[in-house]
Amino acid sequence: MNRDPRRSKTEFNKLHKRLRRQVGQAIVDFDMIRDGERIMVCLSGGKDSYAMLDILQNLQRSAPVDFELIVVHMDQKQPGYPPEILPAYLDKQNIEYHILEKDTYSVVKSVIPEGKTTCGLCSRLRRGTLYGFAEEIGATRIALGHHRDDIVETLFLNMFFGGSLKAMPPKLLSDDGKNVVIRPMAYCKEADLERYAQEMAFPIIPCNLCGSQDNLQRQAIKKMLVDWDRQYPGRTETIFKAISNVSPSQLADRDLFDFASLNAADPIQSEEFEAAFSRINAVNL
Repeated sequence: MNRDPRRSKTEFNKLHKRLRRQVGQAIVDFDMIRDGERIMVCLSGGKDSYAMLDILQNLQRSAPVDFELIVVHMDQKQPGYPPEILPAYLDKQNIEYHILEKDTYSVVKSVIPEGKTTCGLCSRLRRGTLYGFAEEIGATRIALGHHRDDIVETLFLNMFFGGSLKAMPPKLLSDDGKNVVIRPMAYCKEADLERYAQEMAFPIIPCNLCGSQDNLQRQAIKKMLVDWDRQYPGRTETIFKAISNVSPSQLADRDLFDFASLNAADPIQSEEFEAAFSRINAVNL
């Protein structure tokens, strides 16, 4: 059965408006972009970073503040990497870009034993290069394409495999204090971004390092969340809300809450409280 082109157009417009609204809201909520910002957009060649660039360009045309977008992509010298795809796409967009050539692939393969997860080392090497280049071009913000599902998956990865309660914040100051990282798509669902990428026909460049590995911890977490959401629709969204609704006194981190000085009131204070409470009840009755 052929799809009604008018309905398809309407559905895409709704999707685009939703993503645009969510990105705009995240930018406002976390004060990600101010007037005069120079944003380094990290374009991996995957669906998420393509969508981020497209939506930021769209917002740039109507935003009440002026900001600059500079696209940066890392050619990590992976086998089969197609070097012509991104330049061709970006030239059409008439946007400034830089291709950084860094053979992190060989480094990762030489250090990580066969069958072990390469994502951690790969991301650290990539991040170090990008942070340094951001300083070189005077970027005031580094935009990464992580979405809501990435953030929730990272929460469980750290809980299950790292013994820590942390995820990916929408806005982050780098450890050296020199770079501010933003995740404008923190409120966007991966399923929406997949649909958007298909409709926009982005020229996707597959990852032949991390993306080629089976039985990754993140893949196991992703499957768990998909199963949960299938059984209890909306669970992932609820978990994401929990990340921004934290009660340190209800956890057990002594650095976040002063449990040591937490004591019950002395007997005199307790008696005064009970008397006051009784008077209030008497009035209400």
